[in-house]
Amino acid sequence: MRSVWNACLVFVGSVNREAPYFQGARGVGLGVYSFDERTLTVQKLAETNDVDNPTFLSVTPDGSRLYANSEVSTWREGTVSAYGFDRASNRLSYLNKQPSLGSITAHNTITRDGTKLLVANYGAGEGGPDRAVAVYVFDKDGALSPPVASVSHKGTGPNAARQERSHAHSVTETIAGGMAIVADLGIDRLVSYRIGRDGSLTKLAESALPPGAGPRHIALHPNGRFVFVMNELDSTIVSMALDEATGRLSLIDVKPAVPEEARETNHGSDIQISPDGRFVYGGNRGHDSVVIMAVDQETGALSLVGHIPCGGATPRNLALTPSGGHLFSANQNADRISIFARDAASGLLTDTGRAIEVGTPMCVKIVQ
Repeated sequence: MRSVWNACLVFVGSVNREAPYFQGARGVGLGVYSFDERTLTVQKLAETNDVDNPTFLSVTPDGSRLYANSEVSTWREGTVSAYGFDRASNRLSYLNKQPSLGSITAHNTITRDGTKLLVANYGAGEGGPDRAVAVYVFDKDGALSPPVASVSHKGTGPNAARQERSHAHSVTETIAGGMAIVADLGIDRLVSYRIGRDGSLTKLAESALPPGAGPRHIALHPNGRFVFVMNELDSTIVSMALDEATGRLSLIDVKPAVPEEARETNHGSDIQISPDGRFVYGGNRGHDSVVIMAVDQETGALSLVGHIPCGGATPRNLALTPSGGHLFSANQNADRISIFARDAASGLLTDTGRAIEVGTPMCVKIVQ
């Protein structure tokens, strides 16, 4: 058996405060686990209940720092907390916390150069700073600066219940770096920004998706040319071509993420791509499945491989191990993160029967 220090580190955020749109709050906040891909052994290393509703988090490639959003429905402004993790002592250490400049703080990402954190605020109602995206820089110890830049979005979509205003659901930096793509569910747009060295955001382009699509999360092809979007409201996956010079994205393909009869009761969640770029995986809440699609490496077109039950209920977030050998599904309403083996040639998933048992898991991140 490999030493635990050579295993993957798995970071989990779970709901520990009630919210009207979540079905319970049975989590512990932040948890850290080890996972051995050969033996499928899972071991809890650390946890803390000191973070309110860490519904999304990002982790540095070496696992030494993590940044967790706090999404609390009654707050007009969320927060982002910075923690260190020591692999030798299995200890989480609090670094600091900063305001997010918006409500329903939904997503964050560490820039590829390791110098900044980009945060997306879904936003609800009116009042407060109401910024869609905020930018932070790190000090030498990894703590967060106050926000150094922010932007707001305006507009609506055709779904009156869900698209009454802008809802920035995620922010993703491109493979080449220096450009951020914001998926705004409320306005059916992908908004591209140039990231300045000082953290400033300069708008480059707005790229429209089909009306009522509701873009949520993004996966990037390793070649940097293709962008894949999970649309929450119409349960589709979209393939798009990225123009690095202009930031504009153009439609390549649209495929349903679930069978037609399931679309009215399903909500798309996360999307991940295999390390070789040959397959994308999407979470379906309602259908309670993971959809598998093959990617044409020349054109970026998508073709359905199949669906597999998520091993629980409400698969909110997915994660692949760095090797691509396993996929984790954080099943929010089953209190379970299911672990699947992945066949690299076919893209197919097999439920290993192993899982991390944790209340209301919302986000899972895996590093080597």
